[in-house]
Amino acid sequence: MRIGIDLGGTKIEAIALDDAGRPLVRRRKPTPRDDYEGTLRAVTDLVLEIEADLGRKGTVGVGMPGAISPATGRVKNANSVWLIDRPLSEDLSALLGRPLRFANDANCFALSEATDGAGAGSRVVFGVIVGTGTGGGVAMDGAVLTGPNAIAGEWGHNPVPWPQPGEWPGPPCYCGRTGCIETFLSGPGLARDYRADTGEDADAVEIAVRAAAGDAAAEEALRRYEDRMARALAAVINVLDPDVIVLGGGLSRLTRLYERVPATWGRFVFSDRVDTRLLPPVHGDSSGVRGAAWLWPAGAHAPPER
Repeated sequence: MRIGIDLGGTKIEAIALDDAGRPLVRRRKPTPRDDYEGTLRAVTDLVLEIEADLGRKGTVGVGMPGAISPATGRVKNANSVWLIDRPLSEDLSALLGRPLRFANDANCFALSEATDGAGAGSRVVFGVIVGTGTGGGVAMDGAVLTGPNAIAGEWGHNPVPWPQPGEWPGPPCYCGRTGCIETFLSGPGLARDYRADTGEDADAVEIAVRAAAGDAAAEEALRRYEDRMARALAAVINVLDPDVIVLGGGLSRLTRLYERVPATWGRFVFSDRVDTRLLPPVHGDSSGVRGAAWLWPAGAHAPPER
């Protein structure tokens, strides 16, 4: 049995999967924001509750914002700032009495969709999260690609490539730089762009509704968004050449992206044709927690208690 934990900024979700990837049970709790000790307790309680319900122990994988630094063993790059510089892997492993595996939440998304989702059977899958933030993860040959700095796939904190007039130096990003892909392709980034053009406040969902109803300004905002996504993903294709790119997060529900972005990215990809496929997720919002469970390979068993 594999247990996956999706440690989000507002909720912590847990799932138990059998060896075939079928869900056995799911649980969730609100995230104790700004409370590191409370976060540790919430994760531990979820795992122990699931194991008590099912009467057996499982491996545990954790999908998290940011990453565990290979240099310090502590959390870095997390927008859940109360985790930063904390020994999360060490503390949770001690509380649960076993080794755990950790990965960035976007990497977990990519792994889930590569294992039994939209990218199943593909060698290289790039997973994209476009929601409150913008992230990316890489699954290669059925495993997460992490890298020596634990930042493989950190696509959202590169500048938008081939910038158009008005895109550079671009909006400030929480990372301290400007013009990051996240500032354009996140939900708040789309809302900011629409507000700058119209002076009106509308979130990404409302912009899509207005565009479908024939609102010219909303349609133009979505066209700018699609063009920026095409350029940003073309840069990924030029470097990684993935078989499949899977979109996740709230903006992945914009069905027009799957036609319009590939129709545009060919102008920027260094190839005579582009065979990379852009696909919606099979598991939707469940992909992150499922991918955390899949951090343990097939045939893995729960380690003995220490």
